[in-house]
Amino acid sequence: MGYIVYFIIIMAAPLLVQLYLKKTYSTYLEVPASSGLTGAEAARKVLDDNGLYHVAVEEVHGHLSDHYDPRDKVVRLSSANFHGTSIAAISVGTHEVGHAIQDQVDYAPLRFRHSLVPVANFGSSMSFIVILAGIILQSANFILLGIVLMAAAVLFQVVTLPVEFNASSRALSQMVGSGLIRNDEEGGARKVLNAAALTYVAATVVAIAELLRFVLMFIGMRNDDE
Repeated sequence: MGYIVYFIIIMAAPLLVQLYLKKTYSTYLEVPASSGLTGAEAARKVLDDNGLYHVAVEEVHGHLSDHYDPRDKVVRLSSANFHGTSIAAISVGTHEVGHAIQDQVDYAPLRFRHSLVPVANFGSSMSFIVILAGIILQSANFILLGIVLMAAAVLFQVVTLPVEFNASSRALSQMVGSGLIRNDEEGGARKVLNAAALTYVAATVVAIAELLRFVLMFIGMRNDDE
């Protein structure tokens, strides 16, 4: 029974969240915003309203490949959101600007997440290799090392949650305050932002479930040795 629940968590949950995001995003991609601005124009307006004239807005290839690059100080929007004038396009564009604002005000969780990137990347790429070696060699110490590496990657996922939710909160406030959407459009924008945020929640839940599975494996191996 435990394994069934585990596989539901790591397989069904992310799939359902992705389907929900796709449905919500597609729905509001067809709903034009009253302001008539594109996602790129909305992002530019919010950046300028916050004094971030040095942050550029660029188009990037891919579907929902939108992101803020803190190194180059660039908000990059996928084509549909860069050119689109929908509630979804404006919501995604201003969400990424929310990260630029976090960068400007030195938002602590964002800084902490940036500091974790090298360790998280190493832990993500090496943890399963080390754990597999531990399983093959029946070495609890190898598995423990893999767990520590995996924990660094999981920590990155956990820290990402407040960063993403805060960026969405800033985006919603900026959209309403700057007149990018009317009050009656706020519900749609909130649904788009919440659907996107749920993908990070699902990824974090899966990462924690994986970590707990290997922790239990390690405990079981140690108990067998005693």
